[in-house]
Amino acid sequence: MIRLTLPYPLSANRYWRPVPIGKHITIVPTKEAKAYCKEVAAIARMSGINAPIAGRVLIDVRLYPHRPLDWQKRQRTHGAAWDDTVQCIDLDNANKVLLDAMKGIVIDDDKWVRRLTAERMEPDQHPARVVVTVTPIAIVQP
Repeated sequence: MIRLTLPYPLSANRYWRPVPIGKHITIVPTKEAKAYCKEVAAIARMSGINAPIAGRVLIDVRLYPHRPLDWQKRQRTHGAAWDDTVQCIDLDNANKVLLDAMKGIVIDDDKWVRRLTAERMEPDQHPARVVVTVTPIAIVQP
């Protein structure tokens, strides 16, 4: 099992950009996306990951948005649902970006993801981030 705390992911809208090539348009990662991937790779290497997990994996994503300075006022106003007022990227966009950034570094390829769970967490005192847990899935032979 691998657990990584990674920087808050980019929105998929800022991750990809269209580039015209002749009569066709190709979608390529932005400079910002390439920088995010390099940062994920550096964190993975510092965590001791030398090779991606090969084969089937289960991935769990915990997305922690930035806690605003007025969080206590929001909590008094909205109660337990105060964190619904906090700006956060969509979970599905975060997943797309994370899987792409981890490809070839933490996981072999996103085609091997057999189960993906994701949860938006309540912002806390730590900086915005995403905690990703990758667990290999053993194949039981009959």
